Amino acid sequence: MKIYQIDASARKKGSTSRALAKKLLDKIKKPGDEIVYRDLDDEMLFVTGLTESGMKIDDQDKTEHHKKMFELSDKLVKELKESDIIIISTPIYNYGPPATLKAWSDLAARVGETFKFKPNGRREGLLKNKRAYLVITSGGTKINGKEDFLTPWLKFILNFFGIKRVDIVSADQMALDYEKSIKNAEIQIDKLS
Repeated sequence: MKIYQIDASARKKGSTSRALAKKLLDKIKKPGDEIVYRDLDDEMLFVTGLTESGMKIDDQDKTEHHKKMFELSDKLVKELKESDIIIISTPIYNYGPPATLKAWSDLAARVGETFKFKPNGRREGLLKNKRAYLVITSGGTKINGKEDFLTPWLKFILNFFGIKRVDIVSADQMALDYEKSIKNAEIQIDKLS
Protein backbone atom coordinates (compact mmCIF):
# COMPACT_ATOMS: atom_id res chain seq x y z
CA MET A 1 0.00 0.00 0.00
CA LYS A 2 1.05 3.58 -0.61
CA ILE A 3 0.16 6.07 2.10
CA TYR A 4 0.15 9.76 1.22
CA GLN A 5 0.57 11.94 4.30
CA ILE A 6 -0.17 15.65 3.95
CA ASP A 7 0.48 18.13 6.77
CA ALA A 8 -1.11 21.57 6.45
CA SER A 9 -0.20 23.26 9.74
CA ALA A 10 1.96 26.36 9.47
CA ARG A 11 3.52 25.32 12.78
CA LYS A 12 6.40 22.88 12.33
CA LYS A 13 7.41 22.23 15.95
CA GLY A 14 4.71 21.74 18.55
CA SER A 15 1.95 21.15 16.00
CA THR A 16 -0.81 19.02 17.49
CA SER A 17 -2.25 18.07 14.10
CA ARG A 18 1.17 16.90 12.88
CA ALA A 19 1.76 14.88 16.08
CA LEU A 20 -1.65 13.19 15.88
CA ALA A 21 -1.15 12.42 12.18
CA LYS A 22 2.15 10.72 13.07
CA LYS A 23 0.36 8.60 15.69
CA LEU A 24 -2.30 7.69 13.13
CA LEU A 25 0.34 6.79 10.54
CA ASP A 26 2.17 4.59 13.06
CA LYS A 27 -1.14 2.84 13.84
CA ILE A 28 -2.23 2.06 10.27
CA LYS A 29 1.01 1.46 8.38
CA LYS A 30 2.06 -2.09 7.75
CA PRO A 31 5.51 -3.50 6.97
CA GLY A 32 6.27 -2.85 3.32
CA ASP A 33 3.95 0.17 3.01
CA GLU A 34 5.42 3.12 1.14
CA ILE A 35 4.96 6.54 2.72
CA VAL A 36 4.87 9.66 0.55
CA TYR A 37 5.09 12.81 2.65
CA ARG A 38 4.00 16.32 1.66
CA ASP A 39 4.40 19.35 3.94
CA LEU A 40 2.17 22.03 2.41
CA ASP A 41 4.06 24.74 4.26
CA ASP A 42 7.25 24.01 2.27
CA GLU A 43 6.49 24.80 -1.37
CA MET A 44 2.83 25.53 -1.90
CA LEU A 45 2.01 27.92 -4.72
CA PHE A 46 -1.20 29.87 -4.77
CA VAL A 47 -3.43 29.57 -7.79
CA THR A 48 -3.55 32.87 -9.66
CA GLY A 49 -4.18 33.96 -13.22
CA LEU A 50 -6.24 30.98 -14.35
CA THR A 51 -8.94 31.67 -16.89
CA GLU A 52 -10.37 28.15 -17.08
CA SER A 53 -11.72 25.83 -14.41
CA GLY A 54 -10.03 22.55 -13.67
CA MET A 55 -6.51 23.91 -14.32
CA LYS A 56 -6.83 23.72 -18.08
CA ILE A 57 -4.78 26.19 -20.16
CA ASP A 58 -3.40 25.66 -23.66
CA ASP A 59 0.40 25.33 -23.65
CA GLN A 60 0.90 28.42 -25.86
CA ASP A 61 -1.09 30.51 -23.34
CA LYS A 62 0.89 29.46 -20.25
CA THR A 63 3.03 32.10 -18.56
CA GLU A 64 6.18 31.19 -16.58
CA HIS A 65 4.07 31.39 -13.41
CA HIS A 66 1.54 28.97 -14.95
CA LYS A 67 4.34 26.56 -15.92
CA LYS A 68 5.69 26.53 -12.35
CA MET A 69 2.18 26.10 -10.99
CA PHE A 70 1.44 23.21 -13.38
CA GLU A 71 4.74 21.52 -12.50
CA LEU A 72 3.73 21.43 -8.84
CA SER A 73 0.15 20.51 -9.76
CA ASP A 74 1.41 17.54 -11.80
CA LYS A 75 3.39 16.32 -8.76
CA LEU A 76 0.42 16.71 -6.41
CA VAL A 77 -1.96 14.93 -8.80
CA LYS A 78 0.53 12.07 -9.30
CA GLU A 79 0.97 11.66 -5.53
CA LEU A 80 -2.79 11.61 -5.02
CA LYS A 81 -3.51 9.22 -7.90
CA GLU A 82 -0.80 6.75 -6.88
CA SER A 83 -1.83 6.58 -3.22
CA ASP A 84 -4.13 4.03 -1.62
CA ILE A 85 -4.57 5.86 1.68
CA ILE A 86 -4.47 9.61 2.26
CA ILE A 87 -3.87 11.23 5.64
CA ILE A 88 -4.50 14.96 5.79
CA SER A 89 -3.69 16.73 9.03
CA THR A 90 -4.84 20.30 9.43
CA PRO A 91 -5.81 22.85 12.02
CA ILE A 92 -8.86 25.03 11.59
CA TYR A 93 -7.71 28.61 10.96
CA ASN A 94 -10.38 31.26 11.43
CA TYR A 95 -13.16 28.69 11.01
CA GLY A 96 -11.81 27.34 7.71
CA PRO A 97 -8.85 25.67 6.02
CA PRO A 98 -5.30 27.00 6.01
CA ALA A 99 -4.60 28.84 2.74
CA THR A 100 -2.04 26.17 1.79
CA LEU A 101 -4.67 23.42 2.02
CA LYS A 102 -7.05 25.41 -0.18
CA ALA A 103 -4.22 25.93 -2.68
CA TRP A 104 -3.45 22.17 -2.58
CA SER A 105 -7.09 21.39 -3.43
CA ASP A 106 -7.04 23.92 -6.28
CA LEU A 107 -3.85 22.43 -7.72
CA ALA A 108 -5.13 18.85 -7.31
CA ALA A 109 -8.47 19.56 -9.04
CA ARG A 110 -7.58 18.72 -12.63
CA VAL A 111 -10.03 17.90 -15.41
CA GLY A 112 -9.31 14.44 -16.78
CA GLU A 113 -6.98 13.63 -13.89
CA THR A 114 -8.91 13.83 -10.62
CA PHE A 115 -12.39 14.55 -12.01
CA LYS A 116 -14.26 14.71 -15.30
CA PHE A 117 -17.39 16.28 -16.66
CA LYS A 118 -20.17 13.89 -17.64
CA PRO A 119 -22.34 14.57 -20.72
CA ASN A 120 -25.05 16.07 -18.50
CA GLY A 121 -22.55 18.62 -17.15
CA ARG A 122 -22.22 17.00 -13.72
CA ARG A 123 -18.78 16.17 -12.34
CA GLU A 124 -17.49 12.73 -11.50
CA GLY A 125 -14.49 12.00 -9.30
CA LEU A 126 -11.85 9.76 -10.85
CA LEU A 127 -10.00 8.70 -7.68
CA LYS A 128 -12.08 5.76 -6.61
CA ASN A 129 -11.20 2.97 -4.16
CA LYS A 130 -9.09 5.15 -1.89
CA ARG A 131 -9.44 5.82 1.80
CA ALA A 132 -8.81 9.13 3.54
CA TYR A 133 -8.20 10.00 7.16
CA LEU A 134 -8.59 13.61 8.26
CA VAL A 135 -6.82 14.73 11.42
CA ILE A 136 -8.42 18.05 12.35
CA THR A 137 -7.54 20.24 15.31
CA SER A 138 -8.96 23.49 16.63
CA GLY A 139 -8.49 25.87 19.49
CA GLY A 140 -12.12 26.81 20.04
CA THR A 141 -14.17 25.58 17.08
CA LYS A 142 -16.27 22.44 17.56
CA ILE A 143 -15.52 19.98 14.74
CA ASN A 144 -18.65 19.54 12.59
CA GLY A 145 -20.28 22.38 14.51
CA LYS A 146 -22.01 25.32 12.83
CA GLU A 147 -18.78 27.38 12.86
CA ASP A 148 -16.63 24.62 11.32
CA PHE A 149 -16.30 25.40 7.62
CA LEU A 150 -13.18 23.24 7.14
CA THR A 151 -14.49 19.73 7.82
CA PRO A 152 -17.53 19.74 5.48
CA TRP A 153 -15.51 21.51 2.78
CA LEU A 154 -12.61 19.02 2.96
CA LYS A 155 -14.96 16.02 2.92
CA PHE A 156 -16.75 17.55 -0.08
CA ILE A 157 -13.44 18.07 -1.95
CA LEU A 158 -12.38 14.47 -1.34
CA ASN A 159 -15.81 13.21 -2.45
CA PHE A 160 -15.52 15.46 -5.53
CA PHE A 161 -12.26 13.64 -6.33
CA GLY A 162 -14.09 10.30 -5.95
CA ILE A 163 -12.80 9.49 -2.45
CA LYS A 164 -15.88 8.43 -0.52
CA ARG A 165 -14.41 6.61 2.48
CA VAL A 166 -13.36 9.40 4.85
CA ASP A 167 -12.67 8.93 8.57
CA ILE A 168 -12.14 11.89 10.90
CA VAL A 169 -9.92 12.14 13.96
CA SER A 170 -10.57 15.37 15.81
CA ALA A 171 -8.97 17.24 18.66
CA ASP A 172 -11.26 20.21 18.91
CA GLN A 173 -11.73 23.03 21.38
CA MET A 174 -8.21 22.48 22.71
CA ALA A 175 -8.21 25.95 24.30
CA LEU A 176 -10.97 24.78 26.65
CA ASP A 177 -9.39 21.50 27.78
CA TYR A 178 -6.23 20.52 25.92
CA GLU A 179 -5.61 17.23 27.73
CA LYS A 180 -9.19 16.03 27.22
CA SER A 181 -9.10 16.95 23.51
CA ILE A 182 -5.84 15.05 22.93
CA LYS A 183 -7.04 12.03 24.92
CA ASN A 184 -10.26 11.90 22.86
CA ALA A 185 -8.27 12.10 19.61
CA GLU A 186 -5.96 9.29 20.73
CA ILE A 187 -8.99 7.14 21.58
CA GLN A 188 -10.39 7.82 18.09
CA ILE A 189 -7.05 6.71 16.57
CA ASP A 190 -7.00 3.54 18.68
CA LYS A 191 -10.50 2.62 17.42
CA LEU A 192 -9.60 2.96 13.73
CA SER A 193 -8.87 -0.15 11.73
